[in-house]
Amino acid sequence: MRASTRPLSAWTDHVPDLNDVAAGDGHLFVRNRIGLAGRGVAARVAIDDAPAFLRSLDHDSTVDGVAPLALGVVPFEPGSHGELVVPDVLLRKLPDGRAVVTVVGDHDDEHVRDALRERPLEPPTAANWSIRSGIDIDRYLDAVASARDAVRAGRLVKAVIARPIQIDADAPIDVHAVLRRLRASFGSSYRYSVDGLIGASPELLVEVDGPIVRSHPLAGTAARTGDVDNDARLAEQLIASTKDQIEHRVVIDVVHDTLLPWASYLDWEPEPSIVTVANVQHLGTRMEGMLSQPGPDVVELVRALCPTPALGGHPRDEAIELIGRVEGFERGRYGGAVGWVDAAGNGTWAVAIRCAELSDDRRAARLVAGGGIVADSDPRAELAETQAKFQAMLSAIVRP
Repeated sequence: MRASTRPLSAWTDHVPDLNDVAAGDGHLFVRNRIGLAGRGVAARVAIDDAPAFLRSLDHDSTVDGVAPLALGVVPFEPGSHGELVVPDVLLRKLPDGRAVVTVVGDHDDEHVRDALRERPLEPPTAANWSIRSGIDIDRYLDAVASARDAVRAGRLVKAVIARPIQIDADAPIDVHAVLRRLRASFGSSYRYSVDGLIGASPELLVEVDGPIVRSHPLAGTAARTGDVDNDARLAEQLIASTKDQIEHRVVIDVVHDTLLPWASYLDWEPEPSIVTVANVQHLGTRMEGMLSQPGPDVVELVRALCPTPALGGHPRDEAIELIGRVEGFERGRYGGAVGWVDAAGNGTWAVAIRCAELSDDRRAARLVAGGGIVADSDPRAELAETQAKFQAMLSAIVRP
């Protein structure tokens, strides 16, 4: 299969918005206007085979340092099958300001120009909505208590317990409009739309950029109220919280210890900082290092890290066993990872949270939110935390 990469200017002088190229039926992964939008499907490939498949393409490029790529989702369950999409036409906006286009397969210029055009929003409509819990709330509260008791008994250090909600509408959800709203409210998050999974994740699982590896784990959450002084007070309480610091430290230690065998060095912030998004604020710690060469591709690191203790727990196997036993639903893609890999093994992967999984007819969406449970966790406080986390996607989707 042939692939070619050219500057965007080979087709147009206009630099389109990635959200409007992806629109409601394309593919999107973007943060702070840097990222990619794809149209069509040239191939689907298992995630573990993706780097080799991309290297097998007969790639003709006039752009230095840009290789064909695939994007997709790795489910929550360790070792699950993950399938990535290689788009027909892919527009990338690079950190250095370049805009480039990769075309896979034999497509004429008219096809490429059509793929790159900005699609207009549909006229706004009003729908009837219903929102219901995907499991009985008492089941969720009992699951939190079970995880807390397992930590107190010394069987676990931490477990993450989540719950789903179901949104139903009498008209299809306008994905393009949802992506626009996420851009407005969550521009600094990793916003994505891949195979019916849409979302805005604040958490970087892992990024490989040549020899450089990065991660930005988050754990520990407080609400945001919209009042600057009150939010600052809540942030101070979050930093001072022993419960949240314990939850955060577990995640940092595991991510660090997982990446370290591949790294010649790995540095991290000495103290967690506050990461704010529109509806909540988190404790976060940035990590960056250099991979020993020859290094792993990003898929290997995704497989090693996913799911992190921020979504599973620690020890991982024991936490996942408890989750499967007490939660009462299948997580599927929630809590896994979403991102891309290129032929050189580079890529960026976010934790698949703050997301909605759409039905085929787009008249229904499942949202999932959870929190880390440690010895001091209170089930009712954890319920309130999930309610705060749900607001990210609820506010973007529901338009009565």
